[in-house]
Amino acid sequence: MDSMEQIYSQYYDTVFQYLLSLCRDASWAEELTQESFFKAMKSIDSFRGECKLSVWLCQIAKNTLYTEMKRNKRQADIPPEDLPSENDMESDLFRKDSAFHLHQLLHDLEQPYQEVFWMRTFGELSFKEIGLLWGKTESWARVTYHRARMKIKERAK
Repeated sequence: MDSMEQIYSQYYDTVFQYLLSLCRDASWAEELTQESFFKAMKSIDSFRGECKLSVWLCQIAKNTLYTEMKRNKRQADIPPEDLPSENDMESDLFRKDSAFHLHQLLHDLEQPYQEVFWMRTFGELSFKEIGLLWGKTESWARVTYHRARMKIKERAK
């Protein structure tokens, strides 16, 4: 088994991005990521290798998020994708000065990112509906949408 330091450096971004896609708050996602790795460190001996280590870590992260939502009495009945985002890129699409540029960036995205982003932003479909349309899971739709957003942000720089 790798040392926890190696595991942390290898999987930090994966766990952080996963939590960010769920809670849409960078500072909270960072706190949850730290807490998740602390929990993983305490229970690393229970990891049996029946799944990828990244899957195990993300499961701990998701459980940590839900525990914190309950503990802090956050709106647990609101789906994480509906929580407000600090930099709401979608609202930029409706401002004339940046809409054309963002549409160009979106047009240049490869599939399935382009279509998932369109379905979520303009079609106002839930991640569950997007997953059903693609024959995939809700989590797949969520991750694909998040990756599309990241690709657009990277290309916009």
